Amino acid sequence: MIVHLLDGTYELFRHFYGQRRFNKGEDKPFGAVTGVLNTVLEMIESGATHIGVATDHVIESFRNRLWPGYKTGDGIEPALFAQFHPLEEALKAMGVAVWPMIELEADDGLASAAERAAADQQVQKVCIWTPDKDLAQCVQGDRIVQVDRRNQKILDAAAVREKFGVEPVLIPDFLALVGDAADGYPGLEGIGRVSAARLLGRYGPLESFPPEVLGKRQEIALLFKTLATLRTDAPLFDEVEELRWHGPSKDFAAWVDQVGDSRLLARSLKARGD
Repeated sequence: MIVHLLDGTYELFRHFYGQRRFNKGEDKPFGAVTGVLNTVLEMIESGATHIGVATDHVIESFRNRLWPGYKTGDGIEPALFAQFHPLEEALKAMGVAVWPMIELEADDGLASAAERAAADQQVQKVCIWTPDKDLAQCVQGDRIVQVDRRNQKILDAAAVREKFGVEPVLIPDFLALVGDAADGYPGLEGIGRVSAARLLGRYGPLESFPPEVLGKRQEIALLFKTLATLRTDAPLFDEVEELRWHGPSKDFAAWVDQVGDSRLLARSLKARGD
């Protein structure tokens, strides 16, 4: 079987701003939610059987206590933010496994789910659907891959090495050095992608760097690595079969009425075989 893991927060943003090109500034209350539901349903219609979606139930996580500049929900448009929790409820009603993350982030949920699924020998491949560079650290050979829908690319371990210049396991070290503007930490001044890859290729992980390489900046680099390292211990499910889609629940009809897309119910019932 193939397990598909989606970044629900990213998908919500993608659909919200994608629809902005056509709605003339009049955001539908559940427009982005409908977009994500359609994306998931399209995957099911294309043959996906085991699906899980991780979401940011709250924007902040334990990382905000470690670094004051780490990303928060500040600046998220109210029309978008108001769709976070409805998305989780709608996915649940559609019968999809959904993991609303609170102390951890959606990325941690995806990393945890990927590791748990890959441990099952019945799983042939795990596909993590997000372009977020953080998730490249989860890639393992061609068994756990990252799918960048936007650029229509699949990143296996070889593709990660080609893109970043380091092995997937060194992605947290790489991001610690170069920074991640989206997550709110700057990296180390004067170190770019090429020099970071060169240093990591020579010395290995940051903990192995000789003291003179980074000097007094070693401590802050290790902090940034902690921010960049995804957690894999979130207790999301016990067995991969819990991710099998069995069709919508009886509550989905009410959600379809609420979001205003009656085709979703008919399509989901057809996909189930009704």
